[in-house]
Amino acid sequence: MFLFQQISAMDWLMWILVVAALMLLNEAARANKWVALILFIGVPIILTFFIWPTTAGPDSSTGTWFHWVKVYSALAGCLGFLALRFIPKLQANKWALIFPPAILAFNIMEAVIRDFQVSGLHGLVDGVVMNGGAWNIMNGIAGIINIITISGWFGIMISHDKQKDMIWPDQIWPWIIAYDVWNFAYVYNCVGDHSFYAGAALLVSCTLAAFFVKKGSWLQARAQTLAFWMMFTMSYPTFVTDSAFAVKSSHSSAALMTVSSIALLINVAVLVLHIYRTVKYRRNVLTDDIYAGTVAHDQVIADNTPIEQQPTDLNLKK
Repeated sequence: MFLFQQISAMDWLMWILVVAALMLLNEAARANKWVALILFIGVPIILTFFIWPTTAGPDSSTGTWFHWVKVYSALAGCLGFLALRFIPKLQANKWALIFPPAILAFNIMEAVIRDFQVSGLHGLVDGVVMNGGAWNIMNGIAGIINIITISGWFGIMISHDKQKDMIWPDQIWPWIIAYDVWNFAYVYNCVGDHSFYAGAALLVSCTLAAFFVKKGSWLQARAQTLAFWMMFTMSYPTFVTDSAFAVKSSHSSAALMTVSSIALLINVAVLVLHIYRTVKYRRNVLTDDIYAGTVAHDQVIADNTPIEQQPTDLNLKK
């Protein structure tokens, strides 16, 4: 195959199970704040002291600085979002709304730095096969563009249902797709043998949740599914490398270049759209919702705002 070596029917079945498990765990964390606190504080404490020192040490494929920073930054995001969801004073503080884009940008920049670092690496490095090249630089640039096109964070709101989801109306589908393709390219470039699960399955789990379960909640779902995956893979790193369900990357230079090229092109397209709407509608990229007035944006507002509080000029589905 072009992207991967042989993928069996059992591999696809496990892939579906991973997606389903991540989505179910995300729903558990959405449903109850105490369950979420156990999952994002209690479980990581146990793993940090009793499991990861053995399973995610220097000789492990998950023992690099990136994996340790990634798991704790994902957990920090989950806990920060929980605070926003359940502490009314934070919800009313506009400056607190800077936290979601800040932790998102931080996570993207971690990967950008790693992509640039891997561009000069070849062979087996930290237990992972590397085939660095220009594609890493291209995808790093795509990641920087993805950060630049983050918008509308002062429009973040908390849903009025029992889940109290963190909703980001301006984070609409073009940006999410651009992120997903960039992030898959990052995982494929830097930990290719993990990318069947840590790239494709992980991204599909949060995107399905945001598109079909609770629109507008993508970042919340992304942080939670990422935290679950990182905790799992650092506890059982051989699942993606040596288990019966491991799927190896082809490590093909052509595949690496193709994936990173697509990521860069899509992110450039979103940047063009971002600039176009900013200029045409005279939006302030720091304070305004760039996509206000689109159906994708306004429907999320309507779905999460009491009828009597909804703006009268929302562009909704007919």
